[in-house]
Amino acid sequence: MAAAELRAELDSRLLQLLGDLEDLEAKRAALNARVEQGWLALSQARYAMGAKAVGPLQYASRMEPQVCVCTGEAQDGLQRFWVARAGAQTPEEVGPRETGLRRRKGLTRTAELESSQAPRDPLNWFGILVPHSLRQAQASFREGLQLAADMATLQIRVDWGRSQLRGLQEKLKQLEPGAAQPVTTEAGQ
Repeated sequence: MAAAELRAELDSRLLQLLGDLEDLEAKRAALNARVEQGWLALSQARYAMGAKAVGPLQYASRMEPQVCVCTGEAQDGLQRFWVARAGAQTPEEVGPRETGLRRRKGLTRTAELESSQAPRDPLNWFGILVPHSLRQAQASFREGLQLAADMATLQIRVDWGRSQLRGLQEKLKQLEPGAAQPVTTEAGQ
């Protein structure tokens, strides 16, 4: 009876692994398409604005990230990745930073702090009226970044699923010698 339950668990894990591999392959194809669209839109913007108007010479001397990749633990205990806006506060960071009372005088100081903390849009480095293709390139690369974070999460799930399959195969091999054959997959390596 234990061998039958073990085989059912093995089948279930294998189906989950195959589903994750299918999702991973779809996300890889989507990422490739997004990057391709981004480069195409960027080359269109360079053509519209001129090759020298869109290039490294227009980059700001001091760059600040607009997004950051965060990591945490999912419900199943595996590590997961997601993209968050830079400067966005997590629930743990919200609350008073100082203890005691503060005296507020004037609005100039707080206005300066707020303006310096807000991330600036990098498209403004290239002028105020940038071509639509440059905005499309930015959006495409942002979507690609989210896809890359999703792919990293899926890759962790695939690796965990493979290790679980190997463990179940070993248990089945101990119960029924010669019954379990190793399952090999080519994706991810």
